[in-house]
Amino acid sequence: MSFDAPLWLVLLPLAALPFVAPAGRALDGGALARLPRDAASRVLDIGLRAAAALALAAIVVALAGPYRPEAAVERIGQGAEIVIVLDRSRSMDQGFAGTATRPPPGTGPEALAHYVHQQHVRQREPKRRVAVQMLAEFAARRPRDRFGMVVFSNRPLRVLDFTSKPQIVQAAIAAGDAGRGLADTDIGLAMQAALEMFDGRPYAGSRVVLLVSDGGDHVSPEMRERIADLARRHRVGIDWIYIRSALSPGLADEAAAGAASDTVPEFFLHRFFRGIGVPYRAYEAEDPQALQAAIDDIDRLENLPLTYTDTLPRRDFAAWGYAAALAAALALLAASLLERRRWA
Repeated sequence: MSFDAPLWLVLLPLAALPFVAPAGRALDGGALARLPRDAASRVLDIGLRAAAALALAAIVVALAGPYRPEAAVERIGQGAEIVIVLDRSRSMDQGFAGTATRPPPGTGPEALAHYVHQQHVRQREPKRRVAVQMLAEFAARRPRDRFGMVVFSNRPLRVLDFTSKPQIVQAAIAAGDAGRGLADTDIGLAMQAALEMFDGRPYAGSRVVLLVSDGGDHVSPEMRERIADLARRHRVGIDWIYIRSALSPGLADEAAAGAASDTVPEFFLHRFFRGIGVPYRAYEAEDPQALQAAIDDIDRLENLPLTYTDTLPRRDFAAWGYAAALAAALALLAASLLERRRWA
């Protein structure tokens, strides 16, 4: 317990005044003075004096401004520390690559037209919008996790430091759908910024960098070395959800590309992540359904014991002091109104 104005506490001894003040004058009434002292009157007298003392003490303490300072509390839960790295390049404003799926057997002409229209709508919806919606649902299902977030194009932007507050997490993810993206992309800088968020944090459990991007990148040797060192030092796993655009290669085609795979950014980045030496999973999403399946799989796997420190905000108690003083004063007022000052 701390106080904003502790000097007020020097007046606290005034609360003893009701116990040393003389009793009020007794009613005049002949033989009344000869009556023996009764226990009920004694208890009532002590109770009223205590109420007066409580009112004085509560007012003094309230004026001193009592409060509980913010405090760090260690909590243990199930989950992970997850940094979402969201690609906000211009290509994320485009639609999915899509797949040529067959309609259900026995589909009539009208139902077939509706099915084709729905497939077209899903394919044309911006990838960033679908990704943001599904990431928001993913975070909402994991209230015990601590989330951080980085959005990037040609430069990374740290949108959110680690927190488990649901409203803040949802607001940060929603910010990933604001505006239009830029043409350039630098995944290396974004991954470095995400991994540096673990600097100075004690290892408390599962750690993941969740990269959501529709393309790869050729990362310089110096940057590759920094990323690998940070990932190994902080023991951070990497999950890459590769949202494939139209005419973009799939990660499964790396072997078929042969020597030409070195020139394809997606293959280059995929191979680099595999060779870092930390847990790595890649998911290829060519439509919203595949993206949802990838996020669901990550949701299922990243659910290990997690120890983290939560900060309890400052809490003021002055209102409680004023409330106690008011209650005591009302009790004294009621006793005064019920007091008989003269005989009828």
